[in-house]
Amino acid sequence: MGAPFDSCRLEPVLFLRYLFSSASLTLLALSISTPAFAQYNSAAPHAVIMDFETGQILYEKNARQPMAPASMTKIMTVEMVLEAIKSGNLSLDAKFTVSEEAWRRGGTKSGSSTMFLKLGSQVRVEDLLRGAIIQSGNDACITLAEGLAGSEDGFAAQMSARAKTLGLESATFRNSTGWPHPEHEISAVDLASLSRHLISEHAEFYPIYSERSFTWNGITQSNRNPLLGKLTGADGIKTGSTEASGFGLVGSAKRGDDRRIIVINGLANKAERQAESLALMEAAFSQFQIYNLYKSAQVIGEVDVYMGKSATVPAALGEDIKMGLHISQRGSTSAKVEYVTAVAPIAKGDKIAELVISAPGKDTQRYPLFATQDVKAKSLFGKAWTSLLNKIRG
Repeated sequence: MGAPFDSCRLEPVLFLRYLFSSASLTLLALSISTPAFAQYNSAAPHAVIMDFETGQILYEKNARQPMAPASMTKIMTVEMVLEAIKSGNLSLDAKFTVSEEAWRRGGTKSGSSTMFLKLGSQVRVEDLLRGAIIQSGNDACITLAEGLAGSEDGFAAQMSARAKTLGLESATFRNSTGWPHPEHEISAVDLASLSRHLISEHAEFYPIYSERSFTWNGITQSNRNPLLGKLTGADGIKTGSTEASGFGLVGSAKRGDDRRIIVINGLANKAERQAESLALMEAAFSQFQIYNLYKSAQVIGEVDVYMGKSATVPAALGEDIKMGLHISQRGSTSAKVEYVTAVAPIAKGDKIAELVISAPGKDTQRYPLFATQDVKAKSLFGKAWTSLLNKIRG
């Protein structure tokens, strides 16, 4: 087997600067430079743009700080219900009873978003889902929580546990509605990731988020999402607002094969939320792109082999590399191959180098490079002769 990769003894051997075009990526052996670029700046205190296909964060502003999510919490509440349906533990036709607790804290007299459920009535899960998604009904969410877990506190504990299994490390839920609580929080990045999961894993239910209104108990309420009907491709997902959180939105839109998810929070009013959500989503499509940098199995360079029958071995990637960038970053993205001299014998598939890609404002990305062929070691005579020559050459 080849020598293990030692990141502490890396010797840079090739510096590549990328010049992008609409059709291809041209690589030139130039020194790395980082010209200034005009990055987008959201007016929201918390903001993120995520590419749906890759999950890459295209833009972020205070996006990893836990924040009060208000009714955007209900994305997690709905995910819990849909997961129960998917697993076969719940059906859309199942009925839950509206308790006094749900009616008192989430009903007409609560002063909060409500579905206008009647105390003691039995309501189908499918209707409760629409009440939670379209009408943002707190009574609908509490009824679902009690129906699934016996109590809202128990359901909130399950929400937090589920969030951790989904990798949402910032998330702690204390209720099903987003009602203010000092320990109830999640970051904008994790809200985007949660939404990506819901859209991907529960695609058959996602169209509910684009329904413009829902009527219950003779009362029709409109979907609060300010993107619907105003932005091309918009089809979700959830607004939220409390005094603690300010006005926020998780939005999603699809144009052609591209889908973007945005999260904003902390704005002063509905007008600011609408203006910033429209601006950020337009920027998500017009100012940010996913660039296909390399293909899997593409040979990146040649790595020197010590004591091998071949002096070098081609090094190739094991995966496609895509990177989301602001369009102004195209000319300042750079790459280099880092490696240590590999010692024969080397087997095809051995890790022998790393490709390091850098872009301004983004974390450096490292990708392993693998030998594309076997390299046998020299014979004992060959090794001795090579050692002698190396001594003569100093």
